[in-house]
Amino acid sequence: MTYFAEQGATYEECLRKARAKYGDNIQIYMQRTVQIGGFLGLFSREGVEIMGFVKEPERPQSLLSSLARKEVASCRDAASPPVKGEGSRNLATASPRSAETSLEEEKQKILALAGKGSDPTIKVVLQEVRSLKERLESQLGMSVSAEEHPTIIKIGELLAGNEFSHSYISRIQQRIRREFPLAELEDFDRIQKQVVEWIGESIELYSGTESKTKPRVMVLVGPTGVGKTTTIAKLAAIYGLGINNTPAVSVRMITIDNYRIAARQQIEKYGEIMGIPVSCVETYEDLRKTISLYADEVDLVLVDTIGKSPRDSIKLAEMKELLAACGTSMEVHLALAATTKASDIKEILQQFEPFNYRSVIVTKLDETNRIGNVVSALNEKGKSISFITNGQRVPQDIERASVVNFLINLEGFKIDRPYIEKRFSKTASDVLEGR
Repeated sequence: MTYFAEQGATYEECLRKARAKYGDNIQIYMQRTVQIGGFLGLFSREGVEIMGFVKEPERPQSLLSSLARKEVASCRDAASPPVKGEGSRNLATASPRSAETSLEEEKQKILALAGKGSDPTIKVVLQEVRSLKERLESQLGMSVSAEEHPTIIKIGELLAGNEFSHSYISRIQQRIRREFPLAELEDFDRIQKQVVEWIGESIELYSGTESKTKPRVMVLVGPTGVGKTTTIAKLAAIYGLGINNTPAVSVRMITIDNYRIAARQQIEKYGEIMGIPVSCVETYEDLRKTISLYADEVDLVLVDTIGKSPRDSIKLAEMKELLAACGTSMEVHLALAATTKASDIKEILQQFEPFNYRSVIVTKLDETNRIGNVVSALNEKGKSISFITNGQRVPQDIERASVVNFLINLEGFKIDRPYIEKRFSKTASDVLEGR
């Protein structure tokens, strides 16, 4: 068997290269994001690498091979498209009973052959054929013919092109095999519409209860460069100015990011424009006292934190200790850029787990055309989404998360927007308020 790896700017380019070299008889089993080009580690760009193998054609070798192909072919005939010509049959549209009958006839012929033969080798071969068939049909709970159906392969390629994880793609393909008869797989539009709906169902919107303690304290954590400070300012505008049908409340902003002068100046400028006071603190005691001062006059305190590498466990522990001054009722939310690679997203989700974050705020959605990395990683970790940001403007470029926001960004899928807007009409706000 021949294995190969191809790199390119996009998944589609890699696929074209592979097919040009090895033909259409290829199977992709892995896709990942890599750095391409550059010199001495500089000026490289992000690209895609696919790995796969070339499926070898069957070659008749022995009596066992011949009988095995005949037995497997009888399974495949049940899913084959119609063949033009005299005497041909289309078992794809036949009922399951007729397909089973045809398969049983083939079995009886082989059994008759084994019964007539005096050589016990034939019986041994027949037993091996039966064992082979059972193994083939036990894989993923279906026959080989359904596993290799072009519709399932194409759905897998579309999901991979949107950078969904391998495990997520496998679950979708498994569900297609389980819920759709072979004959219905010919209707690709119907299958892809159902897959889009399944993707929507896998996106969880934040539904946690807001703290009744006054002041309510919201803390935003996350790695460096995901836009936490800008997001804090946008949240301050939503709650402090009463934007997007949110009742206006008394808001204060606190930053513990005193290491970056630009970050401090940025949040102070936002506060000045919106008329929302900003405090800068450095220690546990400073943070505790500042929040205590706001207890009687403020409804909401928004805390901006220092960007931390998810691999710097010591710094993360220090920040967690500092944030303990916010009290046990604080609401921690994790900011995560939509441009982050799927493997890095899983690491970030895991490393920030000690903060007990309630939801994820997906930032920079406007900077990518692929959302599978975020959707699949959050689904596999069971994390919900509360807000999305899609630009740098304050306060315009932020909104409550909705399933539709993600589905309309799927590349290559035919999106029935009126249907998905009706099917997934709720936002995180609606879920939170029980509407």
